[in-house]
Amino acid sequence: MTSDADMPELRAQRPVSLANPTRFFRVANRLLPWLGAATAVLFAVGLYLSLIASPPDYQQSETVRIAYVHVPAAWMALFVYVLMAVASAVGLIWRHQLALMAARAAAPAGLVFTALCLATGSLWGAPMWGTWWEWDARMTSVLVLLFFYLGYVALIDAFDDPARGQLSASILCLVGAVNVPIVKFSVDWFHTLHQGATVFRLDGPTMHASMLAPMLVMAAAFTLLFFVVLLWRMRGLRARARIAAAAATAAAEGA
Repeated sequence: MTSDADMPELRAQRPVSLANPTRFFRVANRLLPWLGAATAVLFAVGLYLSLIASPPDYQQSETVRIAYVHVPAAWMALFVYVLMAVASAVGLIWRHQLALMAARAAAPAGLVFTALCLATGSLWGAPMWGTWWEWDARMTSVLVLLFFYLGYVALIDAFDDPARGQLSASILCLVGAVNVPIVKFSVDWFHTLHQGATVFRLDGPTMHASMLAPMLVMAAAFTLLFFVVLLWRMRGLRARARIAAAAATAAAEGA
């Protein structure tokens, strides 16, 4: 990872103020407490609506409450991967170190969201479909997404040269982006156990408002949680890069 001091040419090419790492982290430090508080409030409201206020489904009964975690986790698994792919492309094309740092910081969160999606989907599928797992298009493509996340996390630190690890992980991330539309449209392209879209539809959601509201609140809570984790991890990666740069400088001066 390159420190801020090693990137004078990159800084000169950035017209957007937040592309400057110092300015970006100054803003991030101010936002983090507010984002954390908003996340806590949204989770409190979302869990109340999901577990207490919303009615049971006429077919799925109380099991439907798993959806208030499963569906937002699935949305976030795709959202985070798209963000990583865009950040990796920006980092590779324009050598934008802040974008590469964002992709690296986002990967573990996306991995957790994807694992949570698979776990809750299995718990939901057992009583509804009579099976914990089925190799249908949606489940299999999400599992492939999990493997791409795992591959990125493994590759990023797999080399002694951090630049080689970053390059390999970024290329893998861009290759894995092909799987994102497969996950999204698998229920339309293939025969699966999953039903079609019920929220984001051209003709409007098909869910009742009493169930749609907690779903959207939980989705907002998951989204803010991700950005809190992202900013925290980016701060940690920046601190680690500075320590490594300082250690390298000290070793060079002592040689």
